[in-house]
Amino acid sequence: MPENRSFDLAVAGGGLAGLSLAIQIAGQGYSVIVFEKDHYPVHKVCGEYISMESWNFLHDLGIDLSSMNLPRIKKIQISSPSGKSLEHKMPLGGFGISRYLLDQTLAQLATNAGALVMTNTRVNDIQFNDGSFTIQTSAGDFSASLAAGCFGKRSNIDVKWKRTFIQKKPDRLNNFVGVKYHIETDFPGDSIALHHFKDGYCGLVKIENGLYNLCYLTRATNLLTHGNIADMERNVLMRNPFLKKIFSSSRFVTQSPVTISQISFAKKEQVEKHLLMIGDAAGMITPLCGNGMSMAFHASKILAEQMTRCLQGQINRKEMEDIYTRQWRKLFSPRLRMGRAIQKILIGERMSGILIGICRAFPFLLDPLIRRTHGNPF
Repeated sequence: MPENRSFDLAVAGGGLAGLSLAIQIAGQGYSVIVFEKDHYPVHKVCGEYISMESWNFLHDLGIDLSSMNLPRIKKIQISSPSGKSLEHKMPLGGFGISRYLLDQTLAQLATNAGALVMTNTRVNDIQFNDGSFTIQTSAGDFSASLAAGCFGKRSNIDVKWKRTFIQKKPDRLNNFVGVKYHIETDFPGDSIALHHFKDGYCGLVKIENGLYNLCYLTRATNLLTHGNIADMERNVLMRNPFLKKIFSSSRFVTQSPVTISQISFAKKEQVEKHLLMIGDAAGMITPLCGNGMSMAFHASKILAEQMTRCLQGQINRKEMEDIYTRQWRKLFSPRLRMGRAIQKILIGERMSGILIGICRAFPFLLDPLIRRTHGNPF
């Protein structure tokens, strides 16, 4: 347990956004503490694909991606529930890497930079009073001048604070279930696949060590109808011939899937009670766009810049919050809107087949769609 319990920055959540923010702020000599409810390494529900826009940023953080022999993704394969498919070259491309490896690497870099990373520590509440934060955790109370909420898709803090998206009734933007496996299979290492099924879609991408990440998202009603994951996969996902082949011919390295429920793509606020949100806590792009990880990294960079200015006394807290909110929305709001629009179309059996048919006939339509859900290198 640390003797000092007062820090310049407290980060609630040690995922991609939280750890990369910690590395940047601690690297400038400020005191930083990170609270993570799990341990490292750990598997998380994630598409495990990063677009090339993040390559330089990760290199600057200290990750030597070039030496890690990671699969470079240059093409995408898309199929409808009936098996109608298309393949297309991706404008920017990306690479595959597991959260199991990436989060552990970032945690070590944060520690090396001087941040205190406390694992197996749950944040129970965060309160702002008299210009500073009190962070109530399972390891006791801590204080900090600044605080960031990096607690992912849905946390106990979201529920406790009754954030707007938590209170929304189930609709086309919320109440999804995510399921992930690591498998060994036969699929081109330079491609990413996006296979659709009734009320959902499944991604496949190669990661490190010859493994593939198989991750899918579906409405919770699909799971409720069939009772369990195995029956849902057999009766719904495997109606798509591509998914039937994957599930029947692959070797599942993780026999039990990693799962998450009650996923929401509804609009979120970037600042609540002076807590600055980044990553999925600030806003979540639909996984079919394959860009959530890059958004987390980019948001950490723009927040780190404004936090540094605040800690240096160049701007006050309100200016920091306002600038960050404007920058976040300018960068990411258009992507989120496009992602929601695409998901509404593709998650339907009939419409996904129609869209794939149109894109097969007019392939030039795909590049603008992909670009509008991605950004430029930062």
